[in-house]
Amino acid sequence: MSDADDLVALALDDARTRMHGALDALHRELAAIRTGRARASLVDHIKVDYYGASLALNQLANITVPEARLIVIQPWDRNAFDPIAKAIQQSDLGINPQSDGVVIRLVIPELTEDRRRQLAKQVGQRIEEARVAVRNVRRHLQDELRKLVKDGDLSQDEERRAHDTLEKLTHEQIERVEAAGSDKERELLEV
Repeated sequence: MSDADDLVALALDDARTRMHGALDALHRELAAIRTGRARASLVDHIKVDYYGASLALNQLANITVPEARLIVIQPWDRNAFDPIAKAIQQSDLGINPQSDGVVIRLVIPELTEDRRRQLAKQVGQRIEEARVAVRNVRRHLQDELRKLVKDGDLSQDEERRAHDTLEKLTHEQIERVEAAGSDKERELLEV
């Protein structure tokens, strides 16, 4: 394997890793969008101000989903009840927590048709952002390949092969982004 092959292989591995990162970020963002079903991932990302630190909710409490429309949050420290309830109220979930002093309950209401459409638009925006991120990785690597050709470190044939591999990788990642988005939209729009 020549130095040029090593450079291309490293660059493609880096691009693959960064594209997978964009896809992982999309999955996390989509998991945080409320559908009508209770999931622990709806509240995992909520930041709670606790003793001067901003902590993720899942670092302060046990989160369970005993029923399809109910999330139960059991703080490990009783002093965390009020900060957790306040953080949930201030979040974009639109759900008021119910507390009995032992656990906090979040009852997930049925989504209205208008709210479903709004959330579907949000999903579409997240999908487009992920597509752009994948394409930006592709563009960055294409620029690197052109620079290597210009500097004489890579032949045009090697660049063409690397470019073809990059296009195939980009296409695969965008298909995965589309699949994740369509799954979420289908989940949102089913009644």
